[in-house]
Amino acid sequence: LAVFLARRMLTPALARRLGLVLVLTGLQAAMGWYMVKSGLSVSTDVSQYRLAAHLALALVIYVLTVWTAADLLRRDVPAEPDAAGARRGALSFAGLTFLTAVAGAFVAGLDAGRAYNTFPLMGGRLVPDGYLQLAPWWRNFFEHIPAVQFNHRLLGMATVAGALALWWVVRSAPVSRATARLAALAASVALLQLALGIATLLLAVPVSLGVLHQAGAVALLTVAVLLVHSLRPTPVAAALGSAEPEGEDAPVVRLVARLIEQALEQAASDIHVEPMENRVRV
Repeated sequence: LAVFLARRMLTPALARRLGLVLVLTGLQAAMGWYMVKSGLSVSTDVSQYRLAAHLALALVIYVLTVWTAADLLRRDVPAEPDAAGARRGALSFAGLTFLTAVAGAFVAGLDAGRAYNTFPLMGGRLVPDGYLQLAPWWRNFFEHIPAVQFNHRLLGMATVAGALALWWVVRSAPVSRATARLAALAASVALLQLALGIATLLLAVPVSLGVLHQAGAVALLTVAVLLVHSLRPTPVAAALGSAEPEGEDAPVVRLVARLIEQALEQAASDIHVEPMENRVRV
């Protein structure tokens, strides 16, 4: 980052964003140790709270990186200023995808996927028995296996429903073909992720399927972020600015100024620029 800054290859906006990524990465390392430390005491299992925090911060860094990459690689893609409804839907879908992934961290931290290995019922009931058994009630959402697994199921199905609804809305919205394809891809990946989740549950979380399910969550979040990016109301240049120096720092200005200085030093009456086959003679 320091080299790019020294060579003026970054705009101030891009430099600030990359600096933020570096700061968050440092915090992620500290959060990782804080999480591991919770499994080095009485229990060998890490705290589900710290695991979820570690995952959430990792996803924030990932989202920021994907968004920045999209800014750099898709600078010439036009904005979608007339798709406010689709944009709000895409933002909601991305947020729901993020929340569902973090909820999965509580499932993993409690080994909740090894219980209630049936679908769609849990223990023969739609809502598991003892759903709100712990007191105060909010602890059930983070510490009680039946509630944690049920909530993750519910969020997963809501995410799929949201992906399908968003695809349907984008189909009739005034958006580009690339944006429409991203919406269709989001719906497809969401359905695949649901199938992976159900298979992982029914087979009591084999490692291979568990890893695929986690990878599916990241893939779905990636598509969601790219979809939101494609629906931005302003051009990318408005966010990152131009990488080319302006004013007195522009290369052509510096070149012309240097030519004039040399002409004055040599008391030249005029300046001739002659393009040759392999060079330019002044």
